[in-house]
Amino acid sequence: MSANQESKATLLPLLISNNVLSFGTYTLKSGRESPYFFTSSLLHTAPLLRATSAAYASVLSAPPFVATSADGTTTPNFDIIFGPAYKGIPICAAVTNELAHGQGSWDNVSYSFNRKEAKDHGEGGNIVGAPLKGKRVVIVDDVITAGTALREAVGIIEKEGGIVSGVVVLLDREERVSESETKSAVGCAQRDLGEKVPVRAVIGLSDLIEKLGGEIGEQEVQRLKDYRARYGAEYIPAFGME
Repeated sequence: MSANQESKATLLPLLISNNVLSFGTYTLKSGRESPYFFTSSLLHTAPLLRATSAAYASVLSAPPFVATSADGTTTPNFDIIFGPAYKGIPICAAVTNELAHGQGSWDNVSYSFNRKEAKDHGEGGNIVGAPLKGKRVVIVDDVITAGTALREAVGIIEKEGGIVSGVVVLLDREERVSESETKSAVGCAQRDLGEKVPVRAVIGLSDLIEKLGGEIGEQEVQRLKDYRARYGAEYIPAFGME
């Protein structure tokens, strides 16, 4: 089992037992009736934060976010982990700390996040943590919905002189954005940022379908499959590109 699969196997049951991931009938902002709901604001306990940050770290410790030399040494293809305010703030700090305990050279990886309102006293500015100028920056957040928050984060990084080098979100619902847009929100982000900027998700709807039969029962799994059949994005690669 790969590190990424191990982290999912640890994380998914915790998400369910803590009601971060719940199953039933939920009306989304889009008007769709979903058989599951994800509440990232509940990721506040020590076990959940540890499992979540480990799952993010497993994605960031693998290609295309790292390069591997001939002797097997891995080097990150990024310098800073950026967490958009507010939900991205604890994520970026926790993931940076988690990477420090893993294999590879992480000594030069830092974290940063933005203030909602720029500070006009003390150190001032809009960025807390490592300066972004001239640095390769990976954005971490909980989900991508309409993409507005991601575009705002990209704008902040570029304004500060940073280079967006990747995006990792916790959940990809793997469903098309609308009837007129057949890609998922993650797929739209990948298209907008271009092929050279990888956009990945830690877990997706396909993981819930494939791994949770014993946790939630086949009836709930079938509801997930029916939902995917009705609203699924046009193409879902294995590593969450769409």
